[in-house]
Amino acid sequence: MVEPRILIVGAGPTGLGAAWRLNELGHTNWELVESASHAGGLASSVVDSLGFTWDLGGHVLFSHYQYFDDLMVKALGDAWVEHVREAWVWMRQRWIPYPFQHNIWRLPDDDLIACRDGLVALDKSGPGPRPASFRDWLLANFGTGICETFMFPYNRKVWAYDPAKLDLGWMGERVATVDPSRILRNLVAKHDDVSWGPNSRFRFPRRGGTGAIWQSLCGQLPPERVRFGRTVASVDVAGKAVTFADGCSARYDYLISSMPLDLLLRAMTGRPDLAAKADAFVHSSSHIVGIGLRGQPPEQLRTKCWIYFPEGSVPFHRATVFSNYSPQNVPDAATHWSLMAEVSESPDKPVDDRRVVSEVIAGFTACGFMAPGAVVSRWHRRLEHGYPTPWLGRDGVLDSLDGELRAAGIFSRGRFGAWKYEVSNQDHSLMQGVEAVDHLLRGDRERTYHGDRQARG
Repeated sequence: MVEPRILIVGAGPTGLGAAWRLNELGHTNWELVESASHAGGLASSVVDSLGFTWDLGGHVLFSHYQYFDDLMVKALGDAWVEHVREAWVWMRQRWIPYPFQHNIWRLPDDDLIACRDGLVALDKSGPGPRPASFRDWLLANFGTGICETFMFPYNRKVWAYDPAKLDLGWMGERVATVDPSRILRNLVAKHDDVSWGPNSRFRFPRRGGTGAIWQSLCGQLPPERVRFGRTVASVDVAGKAVTFADGCSARYDYLISSMPLDLLLRAMTGRPDLAAKADAFVHSSSHIVGIGLRGQPPEQLRTKCWIYFPEGSVPFHRATVFSNYSPQNVPDAATHWSLMAEVSESPDKPVDDRRVVSEVIAGFTACGFMAPGAVVSRWHRRLEHGYPTPWLGRDGVLDSLDGELRAAGIFSRGRFGAWKYEVSNQDHSLMQGVEAVDHLLRGDRERTYHGDRQARG
């Protein structure tokens, strides 16, 4: 039998997962194309001119899949740094352990009373109508006090849209719900409760940042089947061919694409019905700002991993003490350290490119995290597609589109290919590529894309 021609667009975790699986199964009729000059996509890393390493966001590596775990060993062997998560919230000029809702006992009295009263009122009111938006869901699960103190301001910052504009299908294990008795026990005992979440332990590459993982895996694929510098210009759906910006073209029987789905739709020729659906998609952009510093981190930051900032007094919603992830992330760990901030942008939350770096430095200074005179490196990258927003009505659009695209031999997968934030971590993204191949060649169900994540596979 003639092997079907499989074209993979994008050499991030999804595309590399698909290519790895094809190679593993002995399928030879495939090609991987990438617009950049290197592998990694949104999981790439950059070394700046002064020797500081930066990721394109605060990535940490944890897994729901044995296949992914095994592949990480193939990528880097034992060249990892293991971490126990120290995630915190900084607000009201104090530290509150993550998740916030389990540790409200650390709040000032006025905020604590508001959060407590909201939980009591919630308990007395009983079940209400089914929430129609993420905002409704937050109120129904946390009460007015916790929502107004933390949930509303933080989610507005991270999503760059009001929670009332977000749907519900994305949450899964992303949001810790409330256990009132647990909160009460923590309040009485003044106990820090930090155990929730799938990433309570994680690991990080010893050298090269997160991008080192994907560079290594790409380097182990047959080089003659990997093409860099190929930007998709158009997709002929009927003719099953992709034309690139340099004038080259490639045919396919099946296309596995991890490029943003809205851009893929706009690139389609001969299917104006599909191209028109691109306008429904909503996303936010991300500004990643790295600050390289002279000296050593202050005592309050020496063991912390990442920090959430709900208040409007600083521009970033999350910051990472990036030098804590690996000593190789700075030129010399004895004399340097680093902070990395993330700032979300959307039409509802504009950001001034020209001022964002100085505003981040001012924010870190105001929090007491650093002295301005210690700054030796400033690095900034804007990612147009930062967060795949789960807008109201998203699931209906995605379900309809996936059926039409699959009928045309197109599988749009990955963080922005699938547009499903709930399965957009690195492990999820890689497995979407693997499972798309297994579906095409063996008829297996795409468990990750369809949300079947109960068991590790």
